[in-house]
Amino acid sequence: MSAEATWRRLAAQAGQAPAPLAAALAATAGAATPVAGIAALLGRLLTPLWLEAGPLAAATLTEADAAAVLSDLEAITARNFEPSGLLGTWVGHRGFQMLASHRLAHRLWTGGQPALAMAVRSAAGYLGCDIHPAARIGCGIFLDHGLGLVVGETAVIEDDVSLWHGVTLGSTLMQAGADRHPKIRRGAVLGAGATLLGNIEVGAFAVVAAGSVVLADVPPRTTVAGHPARPKPRHRHPYGLGETP
Repeated sequence: MSAEATWRRLAAQAGQAPAPLAAALAATAGAATPVAGIAALLGRLLTPLWLEAGPLAAATLTEADAAAVLSDLEAITARNFEPSGLLGTWVGHRGFQMLASHRLAHRLWTGGQPALAMAVRSAAGYLGCDIHPAARIGCGIFLDHGLGLVVGETAVIEDDVSLWHGVTLGSTLMQAGADRHPKIRRGAVLGAGATLLGNIEVGAFAVVAAGSVVLADVPPRTTVAGHPARPKPRHRHPYGLGETP
């Protein structure tokens, strides 16, 4: 679904929201453009420890960033079976809100503003995640709950990945070189509490079971579990993604 279509659906749901939410939604989900609405949302969400996030986001976010945020909104609403629709995810899903915050921090980082990026990261800390601004994250991400997620500087998360709370994408502290964090390929699933360490690759549509410790590459379309994680004889993607090679 296009970003424009998602934005129209969100605005329609916001127009039917309960009265106590009406004013806040008029400035966010009811804004004239996705960039303006997302900037207003971040302005409300991020604690002004060092800066006012709303004006900064309005001046920094691109249409591509807005499209990525809206693709996350769609993915989380669909995969979370959210009964209150896009609007419920917009106002109440901290995984979505953390991803939106990261997209601002990442845009600042890649734009040569590391201090501003780190300030946004700090402001978003109360949402319960710690994502380095340099980490590269694709579109259509489902970050469920979000609490306890840690994503290192050189980590890569491709499109359509699903992550649960307590996931760590960290380094071993023993690898030489700058590239030291995991690469999570398209459509992979990382269960709650999974720990992945080092410059390893989790292949497309692979599944890492909850609580697993992964220290080596995981082939595409494979399920691993355990400490250390080992392949299981059967593989089934929980959302049916990638079942046809």
